[in-house]
Amino acid sequence: MEKEGQKENTPVELDEKDKAILRLLQENAKMTVREIAAQVHLSTTPVHERIRRLEETGVIRQYATLLDHSKVKKGLLAICYVSLKEHNKKSGAKFIKTIHEIPEIMECYIISGEFDFLLKVAVENMDAYYDFHVNKLGQVENIGHVQSTFVMGVVKQAHQLVW
Repeated sequence: MEKEGQKENTPVELDEKDKAILRLLQENAKMTVREIAAQVHLSTTPVHERIRRLEETGVIRQYATLLDHSKVKKGLLAICYVSLKEHNKKSGAKFIKTIHEIPEIMECYIISGEFDFLLKVAVENMDAYYDFHVNKLGQVENIGHVQSTFVMGVVKQAHQLVW
């Protein structure tokens, strides 16, 4: 069953050349097809076709630039655990729609356990977090409980899948 905001999760068969191309693109999405072709020992046409197929099948969802949050005045990272009061399809979908509209929320995961969602939030400082918590997250309907944890340091932050 397809979840709100997600494509069907059908696995795609990848051969070693596909994996090599994906490793290179995850390291540097700005690599040219020619540079990738040289490293995976294929000509440019099959590399281009493979990348296009990986994009069309949803293996490659998007290309992104990763920023250092502390250098762009978003130095406070918080992890918010959220539980909802009501657990039905309509209220869950409304919560998810609202979360998409709040720019401070970088990531949102549906989780199991005591809480229903995990949010990764980036703000400038504790005053900005207070404003976010009271005036944005606190105004979202159907929230039962929020527990916040603040990131004191990042030990590992990977954005690459490995095989």
